[in-house]
Order: sequence, then C-alpha cells, then structure tokens
Amino acid sequence: MSEQPIEVQDNAGVVRLTVNRPKALNALNSDVIAALAATLDELEARNDLRAVLITGAGEKAFVAGADITEMRDKSAPQARDFAGQALATLKRLEALPVPVVALVNGFCLGGGCELALACDWAVASDNAVFGQPEVLLGVIPGFGGTQRLPRRVGPAMALDLVTTGRKIDANEALRIGLVNRVMPQAELEDYAAELTKQLGGNGPQAVRGAKQAVHDGMDQDLDSALALETSLFALCFAGEEQREGMSAFVEKRKPNF
Repeated sequence: MSEQPIEVQDNAGVVRLTVNRPKALNALNSDVIAALAATLDELEARNDLRAVLITGAGEKAFVAGADITEMRDKSAPQARDFAGQALATLKRLEALPVPVVALVNGFCLGGGCELALACDWAVASDNAVFGQPEVLLGVIPGFGGTQRLPRRVGPAMALDLVTTGRKIDANEALRIGLVNRVMPQAELEDYAAELTKQLGGNGPQAVRGAKQAVHDGMDQDLDSALALETSLFALCFAGEEQREGMSAFVEKRKPNF
C-alpha cells in the first residue's frame, strides 16, 4: 500500500476506505482525520455512491485509538480543536445517505471504536478487541464515544466500558449489540466481497430511502416516524427504479439498477 493516510478503492460505487498507518496500528492523527474529511468531500458529491466500507490496514488493528503521541502535549484549547475536527468528520461520515459499514480486524479501541460507532453497522473478525480505555490515560472519550456507545449498547453497558476502560472480545461485542456479526479473520475479505456485490445490486434510491427512514425516524415519535416512512415509500413510486425492480421480479430476471 502507498503512504496515503486513507486508501480508497471504488467498486462500481461501493467504496472501500482503509486507514493506512499499520506501523502505528492505524492510530488516528490529524493527517488521517484531514484525509478522511477530504475523502468525504468527494463522496458527498457523488450521485452514484452505493455504500462505504471502512477497515484498517494489516491484520493487527482496525484502528487502535487516537494518536497518543500527538495528543500528549496538547493544551485544553488544542484538545478541543482536535476533538472538534474529529467529531465533525465522523458526523459527516455518519450522515452519508448510503450504508456505511465497519469491517473490524484486530484492535478497535478508543477513537477506533468511535469510528466504528459512526458507521451504520460493524462486522468483526474473531480476533477483534473493542474498548473505550481513555480513562486509563486520564481522559474521557472525545470523538463521540460517550454519546454513540450508549445509543448502540444501552447506558449501563456503555458506562461499564467507559468508566472501567476494560476491553472486550468480538463475541462479547456481538452479545451486547456493538457489532452485527463475528467471523473468522480469514473469512472477513470474502464477506466484504459478498457485501460489496449485495449492496451494489440493490436499488440505490431505495437503499438511501431506507437509511433515511431509520435515521430520521429514530429522533421522532412513532406516529411521525411512520408518516415519514409512508412518504418515503410513496416517493419510491415516483421514479423508474421501482418499476424496474418490480418488473424484473414479475419477469423472473435480475433488475438493472
């Protein structure tokens, strides 16, 4: 791999992003965050985007955390700026209109866990290790961990993890709902290839509408959320995608989206 902080691979609109600092266990520093922000500039402008997959270079780490060497001597205002840059970038990632999936291999700690939490769902290899160990360094999570983690696993479990700093394995992460599935590390690439094929073959506007319905509906009361779903469902019938999909089903062929 080259020395780009974020490697980008495009497979017909399913874009794979790889955090590329394997010697530093892919730790997030200012360069990685800036590179991710620049990549998002491009992705946000694409109408043909189908999905985004995120992983880390090498087999040892997804992202082992934020770069402690860079953070160690920061002042409080500098730390606020650093966290603000990271938070703004992860919020943009979270707000992409297409599915964003974390493929977690190895250490997924601190800022790495927060990166995974900003994705729509996560899949882990059986060697993955998760945690928010910031309290062991005398700080708290600063990239959204105290807010996204309880929304994913519940407040009691989140408080357990962020106040003890303990690490959990992939199976416990699955049990508490932090990840969607666990598989042998050797199978993670095959899963990524299958997911790329699956997401790339679905109706792109329908996928975007489904994500919007779930994300926007979570912040509304049930009646309002159901009305949102109805509106988005009806909107599907205003374009050619629904006609092609249903015609393909009736004609027993694959749709051409």
